[in-house]
Amino acid sequence: MDNHEVTMDKIVSLCKRRGFVYQSSEIYGGQAGAWDYGPLGVDFKRNIQNAWWKEMTQLHDDVVGLDGAIFMHHTTWEASGHVGHFSDPMIDCTECKARFRADQLIEDYCEKHNVDPGKPVDTMSHEEMKAFIDEHINCPTCGSTNRKYTDVREFNLMFKTHLGPIANEASLIYLRPETCQSIFVDFKNIVQSNRMKVPFGVAQVGKSFRNEIIFKNFIFRTCEFEQMEMEYFCKPGTEDETFERWRKDRWNFYLKYGIKEEHLKWHHHDKLAHYAKDAYDVTYKFPIGFEEIEGIHSRTDFDLSQHMQYSKKDMNYIDQDDGNKKYVPYVVETSAGLNRNFLMFLCEAYEEQNVGTDGKEDYRTVLHLDPRLAPITVAVLPLMKKDGLAEKAKEIQHLLKEDYVTDFDVSGTVGKRYRRQDEVGTPFCVTIDYDTIHEKKEDGSPNPDFNTVTLRFRDSMEQVRVPVDQLSERIRQEIKNYKRS
Repeated sequence: MDNHEVTMDKIVSLCKRRGFVYQSSEIYGGQAGAWDYGPLGVDFKRNIQNAWWKEMTQLHDDVVGLDGAIFMHHTTWEASGHVGHFSDPMIDCTECKARFRADQLIEDYCEKHNVDPGKPVDTMSHEEMKAFIDEHINCPTCGSTNRKYTDVREFNLMFKTHLGPIANEASLIYLRPETCQSIFVDFKNIVQSNRMKVPFGVAQVGKSFRNEIIFKNFIFRTCEFEQMEMEYFCKPGTEDETFERWRKDRWNFYLKYGIKEEHLKWHHHDKLAHYAKDAYDVTYKFPIGFEEIEGIHSRTDFDLSQHMQYSKKDMNYIDQDDGNKKYVPYVVETSAGLNRNFLMFLCEAYEEQNVGTDGKEDYRTVLHLDPRLAPITVAVLPLMKKDGLAEKAKEIQHLLKEDYVTDFDVSGTVGKRYRRQDEVGTPFCVTIDYDTIHEKKEDGSPNPDFNTVTLRFRDSMEQVRVPVDQLSERIRQEIKNYKRS
């Protein structure tokens, strides 16, 4: 019997076949860790970003936006701790020269063989990692059982470059490994220019770059990616309550857009980053297992204090509602990966559904995407190219495209066109037939379906007749009331 479960291979195949994601530089053999988002992928990714932005800023009166530069003064990354601490434990096979992240090598082995490493891997020292690998793990690349590995070393993940014609210490610059630092360095500007009062948040979406040791699982881990981050500044002593509130809000965001709660799980960090008081990850059940999609961190006053120390600029907030008391605000951060959200929503929506009747199998591939996220909202399909149906369909598409992303398809039977739209997650198809354009029936009597179209729903495959002048509003109401069946 064929396997109709979702797998990463099926997602990768769908993404290339239908224009969601392509391998970067494919004609030259491909560039590891880099991917291009195609015509459908770019709209789908933007819709996810817009949903996040609406949730964080439009629906929260106390959160504003920022779009910081990728290039920042190199001292920024000394203050943030990235120059000294932003690294992964690396180990090499001395026989085939393959390089691995030591912690992931151990985690993958323990999961595959159901082995208890004795303590959380992220709390192991380099020596403990090396001892475990030497004892248990053959090289995954060359298969050598000799287990000849280098010592575990720290590998800094930042990309370095130089700004200007001369490469020296003064021109050194980094491609940012995270977006949040521009929020911290602009903290006083935002407070003064927008008259912000603590507590408040600053949201940002932007590209980040990490020189990863290994790339795997499609777009899940890449060297170039987009983050959706929000830093929420609060009064010291209120950070625990603020932390729990944002944990709840971010969890509910994923439920709101169609992620099943049983596919989500919290992961609490046993070993905290150097800046953190507490940290949780929201993890999602991908075909490869539960993996992180978003981190919620209580960062204390580390960031603002560090930038105050390194820049010699005052980062204190003057609380006019508390007797002009001065303090450095504490920070609660929410940091979601846009690319990982993209992959998560695809995996969650993917289904190979048996729609056969009379005991016969007939599988369709369908993406049950929330209509607010789907790259195409409405497909307009004339029954035939001739007899004025295509022209009428174009007219209706023109009416809809001001409010919705539309597609126009005249190739093949209507059934095949429905299947193509199902595969990319289009929630609504509008079919224009002869009843749409004929005011009277063949016997001369009035045609009650004149100037109506067939509106077809992706999830249920139900079809209803809707007057053309009510079509846009009907679609709007269906989107507003959507719940995956």
